Amino acid sequence: MAKRRAVISKKECVACGCCIKVCPRAAITVPFGICAEVDYGLCIGCGKCAKECPASVITLEVNDEAK
Repeated sequence: MAKRRAVISKKECVACGCCIKVCPRAAITVPFGICAEVDYGLCIGCGKCAKECPASVITLEVNDEAK
């Protein structure tokens, strides 16, 4: 079964941290305050981060490799 995962547009992310606050699995970090990054080992694809992002730079994509 395919699993959804959050994907962040690194060129457009403003590193505001809104996504970090709503992630139930703490799968998102903003290293060095530059751009948000997703730990795909923790991401459950719930979409809360995408809904919260004020810049609308987070999308949910299907990861066909997930089992």
